[in-house]
Amino acid sequence: MALGAGKAYHSLVFYRYHRRMIRFLLILLCCCFQIGYAQITYQQVYVDYDGSWTYQNLRVIPVRPKSLPGAKSDTSLLTRAVSMEEAMKNGWITVQERGSSSTENVHWLSVYNHSNKPILFRSGALLEGGRQDRMVTKDTVMLPGVSRIDLPVMCVEEGRWSEKTKKFLFKGMANPRVRQVLDNSGNQVLIWREIANQLNEDSIPNKTLSYLTRQNSKAFVAGADLYMKYFQQALAESDSNIVGIICVSGDKVIGGDIFTQPTLFFTAVDALLVGYIEAAILKGAKPTLPDTLVKIFTDPFLQSESSQQQVLRKRGKAHYFRNKIMHLVLY
Repeated sequence: MALGAGKAYHSLVFYRYHRRMIRFLLILLCCCFQIGYAQITYQQVYVDYDGSWTYQNLRVIPVRPKSLPGAKSDTSLLTRAVSMEEAMKNGWITVQERGSSSTENVHWLSVYNHSNKPILFRSGALLEGGRQDRMVTKDTVMLPGVSRIDLPVMCVEEGRWSEKTKKFLFKGMANPRVRQVLDNSGNQVLIWREIANQLNEDSIPNKTLSYLTRQNSKAFVAGADLYMKYFQQALAESDSNIVGIICVSGDKVIGGDIFTQPTLFFTAVDALLVGYIEAAILKGAKPTLPDTLVKIFTDPFLQSESSQQQVLRKRGKAHYFRNKIMHLVLY
């Protein structure tokens, strides 16, 4: 190779290498920008202590947006999304066992979309039926045009694995204690153990150790319905400028859920209230925790991105859509 040609060749290699490096750094920078763009901290939201609602053992404190640039700049896809409950009720999706009765299919359900709507499945959502009752393990978005997905689930009925399958029914959300075990461990045995402990605490006779057994109690359902009607009315009379809730019972914050958009919140709030109401009825007390202590509990979660990440590792969970946070959970 001639000297001039050799220099030209090495210059070309050098140029291509650096061009690839620049492209890689730009992509990495964009990804980091996107992940940070839809954060949920005090820069974007505030906790509206004065606007809270209390019924018997449960106080619900709304979280309201200041400005949420991620929600405005992002695709309108999530603003059009419907909940799993609504989709099942209207026949827009079908939820079935995946494949045969082999136990390898325990942790998956097949979902078929008969509509052109995006469907949201929330972590902690409960499904009664099939070969055994299940709980969704991850916030999942089923995109329009996708005809089928495998939905990740955990069993919440240890003692039943039937050869025959029943129609699945949506049953709200698990209470915060079960959701925390799910989010912190993702371990089936620990989830069963937590359910068994709760059933024993409540002295609920149960052959199959089904978490949903208490929903068959007429007394429990009647009490839970009164809670639900109160909070649904309170939300209906409020404005729609809400992205989350912090829930208090007795002298404790029992949990919180915050979203990047009001649309996402209102899609999920009824199901979320099912779990918080259950916790308030079974293990709660009249709310006595002052705002100052609620703030001490929530500040590390919302103060900054760095403090939030530390809290999430111990008592929380972040759910993402297209590399952006769409839902934060606090325990």
